[in-house]
Amino acid sequence: MSEHHTILGGKVHVYKRTNSSIWQCATYLAGKNRRTTSKEDSLSKAKEIAEDWYLLLRGKLRDGELQGGKSFRETAKLYLREFDVMTQGQRSPTYARGQHARTHNYLIPFFGSMMLPEITAGKVNEYRVHRLEVSRAKCGKPPARNTMHQEMVTLRQIFKTALRHGWIDHLPDLSEPYRASPKISHRAWFSPEEYKQLYEATRKRALHPKQPRFRWEGEQIHDFVLFSANTGLRPDEALRLQFRDVTVVEDAGSGQTILEIEVRGKRGVGYCKSTAGAVRPFERLKVRQRPDGGPGRSGSRTASMSSGEWHAPGPTDLLFPKWPRDLFNAILEEEKLRTDRDGKPRTAYSLRHTYICLRLLEGADIYQIAKNCRTSVEMIEKYYAAHLKTQLDAAAINIMRPRSQKKANGKKGPQRVEAVPLAREM
Repeated sequence: MSEHHTILGGKVHVYKRTNSSIWQCATYLAGKNRRTTSKEDSLSKAKEIAEDWYLLLRGKLRDGELQGGKSFRETAKLYLREFDVMTQGQRSPTYARGQHARTHNYLIPFFGSMMLPEITAGKVNEYRVHRLEVSRAKCGKPPARNTMHQEMVTLRQIFKTALRHGWIDHLPDLSEPYRASPKISHRAWFSPEEYKQLYEATRKRALHPKQPRFRWEGEQIHDFVLFSANTGLRPDEALRLQFRDVTVVEDAGSGQTILEIEVRGKRGVGYCKSTAGAVRPFERLKVRQRPDGGPGRSGSRTASMSSGEWHAPGPTDLLFPKWPRDLFNAILEEEKLRTDRDGKPRTAYSLRHTYICLRLLEGADIYQIAKNCRTSVEMIEKYYAAHLKTQLDAAAINIMRPRSQKKANGKKGPQRVEAVPLAREM
């Protein structure tokens, strides 16, 4: 059984573990149990060392060198427990696994033994440098910017947990130093000329597939391009869409036949009104036969219409039961549309961006576009409207002050300086 003694009125404990001749020292100070070894087997010398050690700790506490409170490891474990319980069914399992992985693999190994007040903006920057150096040593390249951003988001959530429980009184500065102001860049889209080139290429692939068994996929992808570029749906929203969610209506305001769509996506349930160009693709999708086994299954694409293995879609069937990504990318490569002029790759999302940009080019109200696309005006102004020439009013830019009139006393007023045209380069 271990021996145990107290000194300084019970503030410091001196004890010896079983099967050990060395005395240990322990105390509770600044909200934390603290221990050290005396490295002595003499009880009298161990008590002297324990007393000096305790007084040294008290001096550090008085000078602000000794931090108390909860450790980062405790706070991180509490955060993950609260996150799992309170967001169950609200966040995707992939996102939840990412939070756990970032916390256990990167944040706790670096910050785990630190007390919360010890983690300052400087320590956070040390973590960034540590991650860059370790990643370069192991993989030969730094972590992606999005990876570091996600880790900072997780770190911020852990500190917010500590703030809610009153363990800290403010959040540390987590901003990245030495970072240049980011450019406001537009998202990859198809200009009117490029969009026409794309749907003509998909129409050609639908009418003349390279192999007869790929006709169904060619027809589907052609209608997907037209449908997405005339509705502005996100790819996941379009792939989740059922026939019962779409209604063909006569719009009273425009007098056109359009689609009213009940959208289910990352923003919950919303509504969308298409342009008239989405009606024909939807009508073709509604009458197009599809394989019984579902697209992509063995033998389904080569089945003949007379064999009874095809059927007309029902109200609960998906408009696009399969997304032929490889075919879409192959068409983009053939038409040299895979990237925009800035080198950004085009994907199915680019069709949504095309819808927004084309609506802006036609002079549509930006607030109505934001409502129809289930996004915000700020997002559209930042990523779409900033680079469109139609958003610049030449009449407001090139305004000229009118010529001043002669004064009644015969004196001329201040003369207006005429704008001198720039000399053209030869």
